[in-house]
Amino acid sequence: MDQRKLADEMQRIREELTGITDTAVAAVDGLLIAADTGRSIDAEGLAAIAAAGLGLARRTVAATERGELRRMVTYASAGCAAVYPVGEIALLVVLGDEGLDIDLLDEEFPPVLERIGMILTDGA
Repeated sequence: MDQRKLADEMQRIREELTGITDTAVAAVDGLLIAADTGRSIDAEGLAAIAAAGLGLARRTVAATERGELRRMVTYASAGCAAVYPVGEIALLVVLGDEGLDIDLLDEEFPPVLERIGMILTDGA
């Protein structure tokens, strides 16, 4: 895996999409792979919590026969956290402020997730 390419991709996401404040990539088991987060955020803890949440979301989708999970979003009074699966091997956490447009993320993220997956599997 090319750490520099992954870091560049994460930085590009934050710079190009309004409202994104922090990002992290983790393995599905919760181990942090890379983070572009502020100092106040425990990136390793975030990775573990996001992986647990994504696992629950996947099980919920499977149990209710709702198809393939696209994202998991948690809304709060000062913004939101969105977790996107990156294939079956990883996840991308996106933290945003009140200005983050989740619908725009859904439009913009398929190629982003594909690029991150390629980087993680050395296909890039």
